Amino acid sequence: MRVADNLNAALHGVLGDDPRAYLLGEDILDPYGGAFKITRGLSGRFPGRVLGTPISENAITGLATGLALAGDTAIVEIMFADFVALAFDQIYNCASKSVTMFGSRLPMRLVVRCPSGGGRGYGPTHSQSPMKHFIGMPGLALYEMSPLHDNRAVFAEMLERAQPCLFFEDKVLYTRRMYDVPSPFRWEADGGVARVWLDERPDCVIVAPGGMVPRALEAMRSLLLESEISCALVVPSRLYPFTAEVPAARAVVVAEESTAGGTWGSEVAQVLHRRLWGSLRRPVTQVSSRDSVIPAAAHLERDVIVDADDIRRAVKEALRD
Repeated sequence: MRVADNLNAALHGVLGDDPRAYLLGEDILDPYGGAFKITRGLSGRFPGRVLGTPISENAITGLATGLALAGDTAIVEIMFADFVALAFDQIYNCASKSVTMFGSRLPMRLVVRCPSGGGRGYGPTHSQSPMKHFIGMPGLALYEMSPLHDNRAVFAEMLERAQPCLFFEDKVLYTRRMYDVPSPFRWEADGGVARVWLDERPDCVIVAPGGMVPRALEAMRSLLLESEISCALVVPSRLYPFTAEVPAARAVVVAEESTAGGTWGSEVAQVLHRRLWGSLRRPVTQVSSRDSVIPAAAHLERDVIVDADDIRRAVKEALRD
C-alpha cells in the first residue's frame, strides 16, 4: 500500500466511525479529490460532512475550531503547509487556547493537515517545512506522517488527545510504499515511535521525522555497507512534545528538512543532550536544509534540501575521533 492510500483509508475510517466528524478544505470534493488525491471518494461516501471551502485558510480553520468547540470532530486540509501561516491567528490565539481558557478543560478534536516539504519542484512558497513556527505552543501538539506508522492509529491518537493537532505530511511520501525497510535492517512501531536497527548497541542513532525516513534509511545502508557503521533510526509520529526513548550510543544525529534556527531538531537536540550526556562523545549533531529559499529547478532544489549524503556525512563527522 502506498502512503497516500493508507492516509485515505484512515480518513475514511475516521468519518465512518464518527458521525460528528467533518472534513474541510479547498478542492477536496470528488471527482478532484484534493491536490494530492488524498480525499478521493470521501465526499461521495459522506455527503454533507466533506465540505469544499473558499480559498481562505483563516476562515477554514476558524470554522473547524468552531465545530470542535461545539463537540464535533473537525479535520482541515491546508493545500500546502506554507499557507498554514494564513491560519496562524486561529491556531495560536483561538484553537490552542480554547482547550484550557474557559475554567475547565474543554475537549478540542481538531486536526489540521499540512502537506509539507520540497522535492517536487513547487518552488519557494509551496515547498517549505514550517514545523518550527509552532513548537512550544501551549495546547497544541505536532505530528508528522511516516511510512512506518499506520495513519489510522496516528489519527486515533490525535483525536484521543482531544486538543488541536497539526499533522504534517511530507509530499514526497505520498507515492512511497508503507513499511519499506531495506535488508538487513529490522523495524518495529510501538507507542507512536518507530525504530529501525541492526545491532542492539549501534554506533550512532539518527532521530528524524517521518518525511526523512527514506533518506535516513538510504544513508544507514550506505554507512553499513561502505564503512561498517551501524546506525539505528528513531521516528516519532508525535514531534512535539517529544518524549520518544532513544537508545544510548556514541553519537546522535537529528535530521530534519526545516532550515536551522529554533527548529524541532534544536528542541530534540537539547532534550537528548541532557538525557544521554553520559554516553555521548560529543554534542548532538543537527542536519538541516540550507539557509535558502527552495528553488523550483530540480538541480538547485537538490542542493538546498537535506538528502541522504548530508545525513551520511553528519554521522561520519559525529563519530570522528
